[in-house]
Amino acid sequence: MFFSPSTPMALDEVAELTGAKLDPNGADPSQRIEGLSSLASSRAGYLTLVTAPRYADQLAGLHAAAVLLPAELADKVPSGIATLTHDQPQAAFAAIAARLYPQAVVPSPVTGAEGLSDKASVDPESAMEDGVVVEPFAVIGPGARIGAGTVIAPHAVIGPNVTIGRGCFIGPGVTVQCAHLGDGVVVHAGSRIGQDGFGYVPGPRGLQKVPQIGRVIIQDGVEIGANVTIDRGALDDTVIGAGTKIDNQVQIAHNVQIGQACAIAAQTGLSGSVTIGDGVLIGGQVGFADHLKVGSRAQIAAKAGVMNDIPAGERWAGAPAMPARQFFRLTAAIQRLARPGERKKGEDRT
Repeated sequence: MFFSPSTPMALDEVAELTGAKLDPNGADPSQRIEGLSSLASSRAGYLTLVTAPRYADQLAGLHAAAVLLPAELADKVPSGIATLTHDQPQAAFAAIAARLYPQAVVPSPVTGAEGLSDKASVDPESAMEDGVVVEPFAVIGPGARIGAGTVIAPHAVIGPNVTIGRGCFIGPGVTVQCAHLGDGVVVHAGSRIGQDGFGYVPGPRGLQKVPQIGRVIIQDGVEIGANVTIDRGALDDTVIGAGTKIDNQVQIAHNVQIGQACAIAAQTGLSGSVTIGDGVLIGGQVGFADHLKVGSRAQIAAKAGVMNDIPAGERWAGAPAMPARQFFRLTAAIQRLARPGERKKGEDRT
């Protein structure tokens, strides 16, 4: 076990925190939960989550102190196990987990170090506020400025004149150059921020490099997964809006503008100068052609190939991507054509 509850919570405290309705169901409402578990690994003393009716049959064999679930499933819970009913049980479960396991919300120093390690390379022209942790073998370049409470993990490299706000975590092996990061930014291991964008033009001697002289701007509360690459702008900045969450292995090219509170799943690739509005949800392995615009609150299904602008609030799917309803109709039509015996009489069978 890498994470243990920092402060045990009684069931009535859980109800107060989340707004869930507590029914002791024969259990002691003041008992403290020892931790959290999945339905498959439920055990005595733990709080378990059930999110949907399709799991109802598994409740008969449940072993737990309590279960957090939708109200319509409460009567399926065996006597002696308390129920906490909520209309958004997954969101409530996340709030409980954050209270019980705060060390899992924001990563802590890998080595447990405090202050500036004598094994780190810290340029004397850099500036750090109180409470910054620089772990062994990290490199801080000249002119870099780092805010209070930020952790720079082992082997991370912070380039010249980079600024990093307060309460950030820069993971092991991360490189940050030509970038300004706001407060509360988390960058997981192996990510690369601020390197050259992929800019070349054909010339008489082959491809000629276009100097990339822009920056990367990462606003407050952004979380960046492992092995993500975010290229700096060619002229204008590459910008990641406040509160946006980026999964592992995402590629963000030069001049991309991403709005606030977006979610981008793994292995997505955004070509140069794509503009994403606020609150956009992007599934895994989505690819974008360059210079496209996606309106706020749009949703894009996994593996979509986006070749055209997407209006605000729309759901798109497929490759090439199209409005989701159109994609599902097209898919259904193709499946009907592919099934023998469903063709109309006289229809070409070649």
